[in-house]
Amino acid sequence: MQRLTGKVAVVTGSSSGIGKAIALRFGEEGAKVVVTARRKALCEETAKEICRKGGEAFVIQADVSHETQVDMLYDKAWQQYGRLDIAVHNAGIFGGRRIAETTAAAFDEVMNLNLRGTFFCCRAAFKHMKAQGGGVIINMSSVAGVQAWTGTGIYSASKHGVMALTKALADEGRTFNIKVSAICPGGVADELVDSTPEEIVHSEKISPFDIAETAIYLCTLGKFAVVPEVVVNRLGADW
Repeated sequence: MQRLTGKVAVVTGSSSGIGKAIALRFGEEGAKVVVTARRKALCEETAKEICRKGGEAFVIQADVSHETQVDMLYDKAWQQYGRLDIAVHNAGIFGGRRIAETTAAAFDEVMNLNLRGTFFCCRAAFKHMKAQGGGVIINMSSVAGVQAWTGTGIYSASKHGVMALTKALADEGRTFNIKVSAICPGGVADELVDSTPEEIVHSEKISPFDIAETAIYLCTLGKFAVVPEVVVNRLGADW
């Protein structure tokens, strides 16, 4: 039985990597998937793959670091399907240098996409889910969102911020039956999302499809289950 039949899910950053794996698995589980990222052509490839496997997908190009584009994304998704059950906020970039070598421009780029973008998405998704009477929000953080090492300064700072947003929103969402969680993977073979399972295993990193299974798990917990605010996956971490 498909576990997400009838659900509508927005997955940001689903043109490649972890986001694409989540979008593909959501489609296989029966969800209507809104595929969104900055690269429209790659989003369309993800959507085509979902449809080839019997699923349903709708593409909306958006840059989550821009407030108006995020609001447009969620408004269009609502207009298309009339509901919003799941929002996975995966769009992000890595910016790794020692803090003393990090420019203000690099800091702003990472913060604008990873933290500011997640904030815009959480706010927009929450608004629609509150009106609907519930939903599930999953923010993609990182093991670097609970720890930090040399060379991860601004990336870790952005992901620590995502954790704070997640915890606050989880508390605010309880009244409205909105479950909010974060997934914190270690090293993921996100560049191998289109490779064979054997190639992914050979990489000795976490499979992006394992992260997708974690997202499905968080979406399918029972109505009265206590949702963990944070899921940390250290398996295969190469930090």
